[in-house]
Amino acid sequence: MPTQPYPPAPQVPPGQGMPPGYGYPPPGRGPNQGYGHPAPGQGHPPMPQGYPPPPGQGHQGYPPPPGPGYPGAPQGRGPYGGPIPPPPPIPPVPWQPPRRRSGGAAVIVGSVFGVIALLFVGLVVVGAIIKNNRSTSSPQLALPSYSPYRPYDRPTDTPTESQTDTPTEAPTPTPTSTGTVNPPRQVVLNTTLERNTLYRAGGLPTVSCPVGSPSIYSHSQLKSLIMKTSRCLNKGWSRILGEQGIDWRPPGYAIVATKGRGACGDFPQVGSIVPYYCPRNGTIYASTGAMAKGSGNSLGYGQIVGWHGAIISMMAHEYGHHVQQLTGLSNTWWQRTQRSSSSSGRLALSRKFELQATCFGGMFMRSVAGTYPVTPARRNTLYYFYSRVGDWPGYPRDHGSPANNNRWFRQGYEKNKAFQCNTWLAPSSSTS
Repeated sequence: MPTQPYPPAPQVPPGQGMPPGYGYPPPGRGPNQGYGHPAPGQGHPPMPQGYPPPPGQGHQGYPPPPGPGYPGAPQGRGPYGGPIPPPPPIPPVPWQPPRRRSGGAAVIVGSVFGVIALLFVGLVVVGAIIKNNRSTSSPQLALPSYSPYRPYDRPTDTPTESQTDTPTEAPTPTPTSTGTVNPPRQVVLNTTLERNTLYRAGGLPTVSCPVGSPSIYSHSQLKSLIMKTSRCLNKGWSRILGEQGIDWRPPGYAIVATKGRGACGDFPQVGSIVPYYCPRNGTIYASTGAMAKGSGNSLGYGQIVGWHGAIISMMAHEYGHHVQQLTGLSNTWWQRTQRSSSSSGRLALSRKFELQATCFGGMFMRSVAGTYPVTPARRNTLYYFYSRVGDWPGYPRDHGSPANNNRWFRQGYEKNKAFQCNTWLAPSSSTS
């Protein structure tokens, strides 16, 4: 159990806004506008010109993927013919003995073997159909009881022609034994959402990241903690991205005590508490005072969970957006958002994008659990925290429900595999 009691859900007076959501600047922002969420109860600020209009209220979701639906086995047929009729009367010719009918037993035996063969062929066909359906069906996530998730199919090594690929710098050619130089094999990165090269990277390595006991209510201590854990994030993500040939560079940070203005706008947004990542300059912006103590009608993260691990997991979420930027996931997501013709479709894409970053944040907290430390009680505190953040009734469904935020954080923490954070292949029910 957590080291402190869970605070009760806030009772919000009429007209005072909703409990805090979480995330980054408003939905519908383009790749240079920052990824974020408005302050709960404050609504979304006007959309920048040239981007899709604000998403509508509510989301009907996509129908769940079809089930395997195995066709029934072919119906077998019984033996052909009935009982053998009695032989016709034999003429009373004393010198001609009666002739016995032949072949009846052979007909029965042949019929039986024919039926067996037919059933065998039918079973082979049904088995092939079942195998094919199992290999192509969508991966199933855990039920709300949080039983272990079924792993996703790993991406193939060779992308198809329809995928968006970005070649990286080729290695230096090496001479052969005959003196000729063979051109090196070019490394090709898959930047699609469903089969991105990132999913081959495996899990984050264990990183030593002891942090002590800083206070989240001290600007200097919380800022120092954020910068220290940023170096731990760099160690883990740079290693697994570099192993896949993905060009890595660290994000920048702008951490202030109250408020400021960054390349993607004010931080935090008016009446908000949340940090955000700005892909325009690869920088994470945050206000320590807003995150710890709240702003306006918005509760601070420190008012939900007093332990600093909750805020750091949010910063790891923002770092997850940086990972999405480096791997091409951000650009591909935004291109698909622009092509979407409905607000519900754009909201669905936004939720998958944000929940994936939450899963990446869970991976990081698992990688430093031994030395941070994240004890079992603290881990449960994080699980509770992520059951309290997300989309709330009456506001655009752009970040995912609290239940699904909890689900995807746990997915990242418990599985610690990049391909386990592939929200783009997940059923719509788990990204609602």
